[in-house]
Amino acid sequence: MQTFSIRRPAVRSQHGLVAAQNRHAAEAGAAVLSRGGNAMDAAIVTALVLSIVEPWLSGVGGGGFLVHADGKTGALDTLDFNVRAPRGLDPADYPLTDAGSGNWFAWPAVVGDRNVAGYSAICVPGAIAGFAAALERYGTISWSEALQPAIEHAERGLEIDWYAALCIAVEVAGLSRDPAISSLLLDNSQPPKASADTRRFKPMTAKAELLKRLAKAGARDFYEGEAARLIAGDLEAGGSAIRADDLANYQAVWSPALTGRYRDLDIAAIPGLSGGPTFFDAARRLEARGLGQDTSQADAALAYATAIREAYAVRLNSLGHAATPQAGCTSHVSAVDRDGNMVSLTNTLLSRFGARVALPQAGIIMNNGMMWFDPRPGQPNSIAAGAKPLANMCPLVLSRHGKPWLAIGAAGGRTIFPTLLQMISGIADYGLSLEDVFHRPRIDASTPRIKVDARAEPDVAARIAGAFPVEIVEDTLYPVNFSVPSAVMWAEDGGFLGMAHPTSPWAAVAAASA
Repeated sequence: MQTFSIRRPAVRSQHGLVAAQNRHAAEAGAAVLSRGGNAMDAAIVTALVLSIVEPWLSGVGGGGFLVHADGKTGALDTLDFNVRAPRGLDPADYPLTDAGSGNWFAWPAVVGDRNVAGYSAICVPGAIAGFAAALERYGTISWSEALQPAIEHAERGLEIDWYAALCIAVEVAGLSRDPAISSLLLDNSQPPKASADTRRFKPMTAKAELLKRLAKAGARDFYEGEAARLIAGDLEAGGSAIRADDLANYQAVWSPALTGRYRDLDIAAIPGLSGGPTFFDAARRLEARGLGQDTSQADAALAYATAIREAYAVRLNSLGHAATPQAGCTSHVSAVDRDGNMVSLTNTLLSRFGARVALPQAGIIMNNGMMWFDPRPGQPNSIAAGAKPLANMCPLVLSRHGKPWLAIGAAGGRTIFPTLLQMISGIADYGLSLEDVFHRPRIDASTPRIKVDARAEPDVAARIAGAFPVEIVEDTLYPVNFSVPSAVMWAEDGGFLGMAHPTSPWAAVAAASA
C-alpha cells in the first residue's frame, strides 16, 4: 500500500506549453516553441524524441492519431496514422487455443501468442508517415529539423535510471527472446541496473543512422527507399507477412473531426476506428444523468461506472475488441503555441515494447498491432488482410466560443476514454481546475471488475458495489491501474496551463521561454 501522496502544480506560460510523459521530450518540443515554431512543430518533435527516451511506450515502429485545432479560426482536422495489417496476411496463421471461449470483455488466446509477440504480431507502422504529413500541412519547420533532437538522443542513448531499469526489468523474459532487442536494451540477457553515481546510457546507433537517412532522403524513404529496403528485409527475415509493397502503399489519412458536446464544451475526436465514438456514447449517457456540484462523489462514481460500462457493451459487441484487458503502453502529447493552436497526439507500440522485437538493420522497436484485432473469425474487428484495427486511443480537443480551449489525451489502452470522460466531467460538472482534475481519484470500468482508486472517499466503492463487482487498487507505477493523461489549456486569466500525470516520475510540462 502506498503511504505517500504527490501534488504536482500546473505549469503556466504566456508563450506555449508541451505536456508529455517524459521531460526530455517535452523540453525538446518546448524548445521548438521558443524558437518560433508552432504547436504542430512541437508535437512532432516531442513524439519523435519519445521514441528514443521511452521506447517501451511508443516509437516510429508504431502508429497513432492526432487532432489539430487552429487558434484563430477554430478549424479542426484529424490525422489517422495508425498501423494496419499486411496485405499478405492469412488469418489462419492465428489459430485459437480454445475456439469456444471469449466474450465481450475478453477473447481467447492465439496459439503461441502469435498476435501478441514476435514478428507475426507486427503491423505496418504509420508513425513516420503521420509525423511527416502533419508537418507538411500545419508545421513551419522542415522534416530534417524536426528529426534532429531525436537523432541526438539516439546517438547519446536511452538513459538507464531507476525507472527505465524497472520498465525493462518487468519485460525481460519477453525481451530476451529476440537477439536484436536483447542486444539493444539488456546486459548479457539481464535487465540493466541503474547507478546512483554515474549516468548510464544505451546508445541506439542503428536507429540514429536510420533517422539520419530519413532526414536526408525524406520521410517516404521509410516506405519506398533505402530505409524501406532495410525494414522490409528485416521483417521478412524474421517471419513477418509485411512486404515492400505494404510499406510503399501506406498513407496517413486526413479526415474531418468527429464532433459532439458535453455541457457547454464542443469536443473534437478521431472518427472511425478509435476511442472517439465510444467516448461520445458514454458522454451522452453521463450527461443524461444530470451531474452537478451537489452530486456526491459516490453518486458521480456510480454514474461514471454505469455510463462507461454501457458504452463499452455497445463498443465491444458492435465495433469489436481493441486489445486485451491488460493496460496498453502508449504516449500522449498535448501542445499549445503562443497563437493558441492546439495539438492532441497519441502514438503507441500497443504493448510494453510492442512485439518485443527490434529490427536488426533498422534498429527500431516494432508494434504488436495484431493484438488489436479480435482473433475470432466473423467478428466486427476480426483479423483480415490489409485491415485497420479498432484502436483505443482517444486524443481530444475541446473548444469554447469557437476557439480551442483544452487539448487532452492519455495513455493506457482501454482505460483511456474512461479517464478522459471523468476529467472532463470534473471540469464541466464540478467546476474543478485542470490541476484539481488531475489529482482527483478516478475509477476504471473497462474491465469486468470496476477498479476504484484507494484514495477515493470510502463510500465510493460501496456505492458502486451495489451495481457492479468492485476492486480497490492503488494508482501505482506498476502495475498501471489507471491511464496516464496530459493536457494543455487556456488559463482564465490569460496565457496557458499545462498538467502531466502527477504520479508518473518522468511526465512533465515544459514551457516555451519566449
